[in-house]
Amino acid sequence: MRIGMIAPPWLPVPPPAYGGTEAVLDGLVRGLLQAGHEVVLAAHPDSQTPAEIRSVLPRGSTDAIGQGATELAHVVAAYEQLTDVDVIHDHTLSGPLLGPRRTDVPIVATHHGVFDDATTRIFRDVARSAKVIAISHCQAAGAVDIPIAAVVHHGVDVADFALGDGAGGYLAFLGRMVPEKGPHHAIRIARRLGMPLLLAAKMREAPEMAFFEAEVRHLLGGDIEYIGELGHLDKAQLLCGAHALLNPIAWPEPFGMVMLEALACGTPVVASDVPALREVLAGRASFVTAEDIAGLVATAERTQRPAPAPPAWTWEDAARATWDVYAAALST
Repeated sequence: MRIGMIAPPWLPVPPPAYGGTEAVLDGLVRGLLQAGHEVVLAAHPDSQTPAEIRSVLPRGSTDAIGQGATELAHVVAAYEQLTDVDVIHDHTLSGPLLGPRRTDVPIVATHHGVFDDATTRIFRDVARSAKVIAISHCQAAGAVDIPIAAVVHHGVDVADFALGDGAGGYLAFLGRMVPEKGPHHAIRIARRLGMPLLLAAKMREAPEMAFFEAEVRHLLGGDIEYIGELGHLDKAQLLCGAHALLNPIAWPEPFGMVMLEALACGTPVVASDVPALREVLAGRASFVTAEDIAGLVATAERTQRPAPAPPAWTWEDAARATWDVYAAALST
């Protein structure tokens, strides 16, 4: 099968540093190629996957994150170019709305965020002409009346992560510098445990920088260090040396890719009790309600390496499950 894949335009695939959706797409593309399919990827021009890359954006562009006009131009060009494929898999918000007017090729759309009021309205319309994929059963439950073609969990290639021993003796935080990801809570947990904490977080957009200045900067110092945004190799090294990964999130995370990566390194995860996390990491992490900082502290204190088990989901699993949706789209 020849598959057209549309990535968001903001970051290369795979991402040079933070980029959850782009990391997921890299794995999915590689899994489909390994299964013998052809993949044409409409993405940021700096992308480095083994798929054929098509893009209308200038190389090196990084300053248009979140700009609607950039995404619209990207997806219009993608649908104009993807005329030589059997199915199109769109990972943007606007693309599945615009695509059906520009192609007769079957469309599959994956939603990578929560189904809130805005995105529910969008995907209710998308589902009229495309197969909609959810990334967890918990996320799909929020879709209300939107028909979900399948739930496809993200996968991780364990071979991309060395097995660590936690010899660094520190706790780790990985995510975005935003309140819902809880870096300020991670600092308070580490302080109460008397353990070092290394915070690796994306901090490029104005709200992220504002949150850092207001809620995080004054908490740093001593054994609490912000080390910036990490690429894959540095991220894997951080996880390998960590006693545990702290994930004290305060929002309905629909998946949680960084936790799969931690488990691939043998690093235990201490996470807020969010339904999707229990689904994805069942039996492989310690959960405490997000508001219970004392509980998170106690759980982190009891945590022993290695993690209970490696992640359950691989790139190959994701590719197989996604291909099933492509086959269904082609048959209708």
